[in-house]
Amino acid sequence: MLLGGIIAVLDFHTILLMFLGVIIGIIFGSIPGMTATMAVVLFIPVTFSMDPISGMAVMISLYVGGISGGLIPAVLLNMPGTPSSIASTFDGYPLTQKGKAGKALGTAVVVSFLGGVISFLILIFASPLLAKVALKFGPFEYFSLIFFALTMIATVTRGSFLMGIISGLIGMSITLIGMAPVDGVDRFTFGFIQLKQGFELLPVLIGLFAVSEIFKEAESGVKKEIYDVKTVKGFGLSFKELKEQIFNVVRSGVIGTMIGILPGIGGSTASILSYGQAKKSSKYPEKFGTGIIDGLVASEAGNNGLTGGALVPLLALGIPGDSTTAVLLGALMIQGVQPGPLLFKTNPKLIYGIFGALLIANFIMLLVEFYGIRIFINILKIPKEILLPIVFVTCSLGAFALNNNIFSVYVVIAFGIIGYLLSKVGIQLAPLIIGFILGPMAESNLRRALMSSSGDLTPLFTSPISLLFLIATLISVISVIFRQYRLYRNTNFN
Repeated sequence: MLLGGIIAVLDFHTILLMFLGVIIGIIFGSIPGMTATMAVVLFIPVTFSMDPISGMAVMISLYVGGISGGLIPAVLLNMPGTPSSIASTFDGYPLTQKGKAGKALGTAVVVSFLGGVISFLILIFASPLLAKVALKFGPFEYFSLIFFALTMIATVTRGSFLMGIISGLIGMSITLIGMAPVDGVDRFTFGFIQLKQGFELLPVLIGLFAVSEIFKEAESGVKKEIYDVKTVKGFGLSFKELKEQIFNVVRSGVIGTMIGILPGIGGSTASILSYGQAKKSSKYPEKFGTGIIDGLVASEAGNNGLTGGALVPLLALGIPGDSTTAVLLGALMIQGVQPGPLLFKTNPKLIYGIFGALLIANFIMLLVEFYGIRIFINILKIPKEILLPIVFVTCSLGAFALNNNIFSVYVVIAFGIIGYLLSKVGIQLAPLIIGFILGPMAESNLRRALMSSSGDLTPLFTSPISLLFLIATLISVISVIFRQYRLYRNTNFN
């Protein structure tokens, strides 16, 4: 069946369109504000005249390209192209600053491919089973999962632990602006209609990471940087280094796939959780955030593992896992296909055609980005006084394109200033954005959970899945406290 699906995709016209889809997806993913979802939406009309397999192959190519494209500005400019690439900035950009831009890009490309392949294998062999597991997640289980993910605030914090917690709380506090989830009560809107919907993730992300970085670069002045453009061989990653990272790749790819299976969680959570687990299990956690490939491997394998995982609930249940798969669901329905359990029996050729398209799209992504590495690095040769204004304009255009609203541009600039000021007083931005992403998920699921149980918290501890995540949270907190205590003893008694 799988071979038949792959053969159905291996049409010259389809492969050509898939190449084009991956390239366009990478371009959209690499421009802050232009997401994989936007690329898929814009190209739905192109698929109207195609058969369902060819049409979905093009959509999958745009999806894979868009997710992987976010690593380019994240690594080179410390500006995540998509929310999924947030954690890639933690070690990717420090590697670039060390003169290892080619190595960082090559490593990210290779593990992005491997993460996609891992998700593909899980998708093939376990999609119906995993879909059944996903159905067991209710609001209590989701809250426990997000509560566990919030412990990553402590994990990604570098330097002052207190500052990291403060940063995370600031991020969670910002999410209180706007209408409350479930009941829709206005909070801290101060009469401004624009604030009723709160702040969207992408404008905040662009402002905190991209625009604040522009302000910092402008303050420090133009500095001569050294990059390894001429020393890149292959992917810049040795076989020995890759072998050492295999467990990290597999673990992160599986985490990304599992997060993708759960509707509404998203790639940013997948990459953050993967990064956090890699740091916790590392023999040298203190090096994370200083420019080591371990953190970059975890982030990119995790967020690309999401691609296959998000297709599991879409195909097996007809439930989209994220915004992009929601668009893919619409594309399938336009083609007259209704995803769900019966689709595996009524149209297996289409199912395995989509599986084959995911695998082929990952190979195309690997090929395109391999030859693109040297082109991407040349971005660093552009003088900062020219590059930074261009980046600022593209960031503003990307924010405006989200909903054709100038308010999003104001949000980008405002959070750029906030990010710049916070960095000046030593408050890290990574915990803040984690709090901003996970805070609303925790609140909305807790509210739904309490409504479903009439205010009773007992199911939080009686549900096996929920209890498992709460135990993991407790272990995570204890390990952080122990690490901080050991650091305190080493600092004060040695």
